[in-house]
Amino acid sequence: MSGPVAVVEVACDESGFSGTNLLDPASPVIAHAGVDLTRDEAAAVLDTLRSRFNHRRTTEHKAHLLLRPGQPEAVAWFLGELAGRSTVHVVDKRDHVAGRVLDLLTGEPSYLDGTRLGRDHGGGAAVLRDRGDVLAAFVAMTRLKHRRRPDRAAVDRFLALVPGMVADGVPELAGLSRRQVVAVLDRLLDGDPAVPPPLEPLVPALAETVLRWGREGRSVVVVHDEQSALTPQRTAVLGSALAAAAFPAPPPLVEVRQVDSRRDPRVQVADLLAGWARSSAEPAR
Repeated sequence: MSGPVAVVEVACDESGFSGTNLLDPASPVIAHAGVDLTRDEAAAVLDTLRSRFNHRRTTEHKAHLLLRPGQPEAVAWFLGELAGRSTVHVVDKRDHVAGRVLDLLTGEPSYLDGTRLGRDHGGGAAVLRDRGDVLAAFVAMTRLKHRRRPDRAAVDRFLALVPGMVADGVPELAGLSRRQVVAVLDRLLDGDPAVPPPLEPLVPALAETVLRWGREGRSVVVVHDEQSALTPQRTAVLGSALAAAAFPAPPPLVEVRQVDSRRDPRVQVADLLAGWARSSAEPAR
């Protein structure tokens, strides 16, 4: 008989979430952090930041307090406290959109797309990443909120770029038709639960965090700051996709529970870590 499944509870938050405005040059990456601290341990970290490093007392800590000039000792201490108790996953938003072009339009979309378990698009995604016109056209075409049907002009603009993409080294898009594109957009508009949201990098970022914590057959309960992108339907489909990929091992994702970060010191610590990671990953401005 197999023993009980090990379950770890991980508190998570992100930094750099910009909704569907994925190509904003002021926010090129999103960082997703997870910590397995207890509430008391997280509260102690925050208390030390207040007392030892002169952070002002607030109900919620934000990364700019840790990253302001003259704080290298605070950063070093903070990262040391989280050594072995945290993970960070950073997503370049241009890479995300480039991958989604191919995920959505060249095969059956999956909630594993954009993760280590998804399809590897290799050179094609690298080519698309540097085609700002293509990325912008794709974002405009798949921004479907408040629409009842696909935007015909946006579809036309995207399809007009396909021959150039194929010539530049993305043969997967050869022969892409309007009918194929509109069929995928209609599935998104109809709320097909099998199709992941193309403009929400937080979803695959959460999946990567779960996969890191779920190593060695553990299951993960996620306590997350409130995020509109992480709807119950999406997290349920993501959990099912991860479970199918892991079978016969235990399901990696058991539950996603959203909380008010002001009431959970663990999530505040995750927010600080995500903010530090995002600042470190972005070019200096």
